[in-house]
Amino acid sequence: MKSCLKYFIPFLTLLVLAWPQTALAQFKEEAFSQQYNDERDSTMRDSTDAMWTWKEFMGGVRHKSTERIGVLFAGSTLFVGTGQMYNRDYWKLPIIYGGITAGVAGGVYFNRQYQKSGVEKDKNMRNLSIGLAALSYWGSLFDEVANYDKGVKSQAGKATLYAALLPGLGQAYNHEYWKIPIYYGCLLGSTHYYLVNNKNYQRYRRIYNEASLNENYDGPVSAETALFYRNIYRRYRDYSILAIGISYLLQIIDANVFAYMGDFDLDDNLSMQIQPAVIAPGDCYASIGSSAPAGYGISIGLRF
Repeated sequence: MKSCLKYFIPFLTLLVLAWPQTALAQFKEEAFSQQYNDERDSTMRDSTDAMWTWKEFMGGVRHKSTERIGVLFAGSTLFVGTGQMYNRDYWKLPIIYGGITAGVAGGVYFNRQYQKSGVEKDKNMRNLSIGLAALSYWGSLFDEVANYDKGVKSQAGKATLYAALLPGLGQAYNHEYWKIPIYYGCLLGSTHYYLVNNKNYQRYRRIYNEASLNENYDGPVSAETALFYRNIYRRYRDYSILAIGISYLLQIIDANVFAYMGDFDLDDNLSMQIQPAVIAPGDCYASIGSSAPAGYGISIGLRF
């Protein structure tokens, strides 16, 4: 034990004395004042900037600066029509606003009529009016994405928003059509099981409520059995909803990732480059006057 302490104590002392200098090198002010932005980027954005700013959004709408498609889309979800303003498609604004206004006004009117009369026709007209408003709103978002920066191909932002607006469209944008049946199979299959499980859940819930509240109930299914199946089908219904959400998110992620990878060089040719290299000490960029000598070696680069 004493022999271990004889070597451990000097080592610990050396470590304590060396720590302040190492820590100072790591937290020099110069280390945090370096600029890593691309000199060609006039906006001077980096990874620490906000994902959405009012200044960038309005600057793009007023055509004073370029605007990222994500910022434009997020702002257009609240301020309908600003995407068409950015794309200079002003003639589309009356169509969009007219469709939304007519749909909302018709929905309110026919809903009041249905509440008074209970006529099925008024109910159908109310639903059609609401559908018109929703379709006009969705169409405005889809139109702005489709007409954003048409001259640039393989945009990851476009692929992501296409997939969010219409499942499978992001894969079509990436020319990966074979994936569309897979995702639609997952979505439609999950939706089918949701409808089946929800129907059975509603059925056994109704039976359980009737058996529990009615003392004269003499149906073929007991309250205990109805309670058991009600909980089972409710769990299966929730799993189906989760499967729908996962399938929807997966196709969005897939569209985004493979749009980014669209420009990767997949050539089978491999190359290797060997050259001398100077290896700088670890703290030379964070401190001034580093005493650690530089190292020399060989750099091997593989290109594939």
